[in-house]
Amino acid sequence: QVQLVESGGGLVQAGGSLGLSCAYSGHRIFNMYTMGWFRQASGNEREFVAAIIWSGGTPYYADSVKGRFTVSRDNAKNTVYLQMNSLKPEDTSVYYCAGKFMSGSIDYHVGETYPYWGQGTQVTVSS
Repeated sequence: QVQLVESGGGLVQAGGSLGLSCAYSGHRIFNMYTMGWFRQASGNEREFVAAIIWSGGTPYYADSVKGRFTVSRDNAKNTVYLQMNSLKPEDTSVYYCAGKFMSGSIDYHVGETYPYWGQGTQVTVSS
């Protein structure tokens, strides 16, 4: 049983920063999971934000967040993070972390390929 629990959402003014965390629990080693962050604004489809691949390498980012968001992981703590800087009102969404086992170097941006999802955390950026 895999469980992902996000934390760290909230309300912030435009230009501010927020950090999200996603804690993993399960029977497999966390460092063998590709972890992704996705978001879904009200009335919109879910979109890819960032991913960090289980096998290492440079993380991937959506163009809309590149240079502002940073994804990282601490395998000792079974946690993946999303640091969000220079936030904009259009970043307002529910943010979800997602995980998949030993996969993701090609389809890291495709939400349907992730079997495990957190409950989501609301991020609201005021103008």
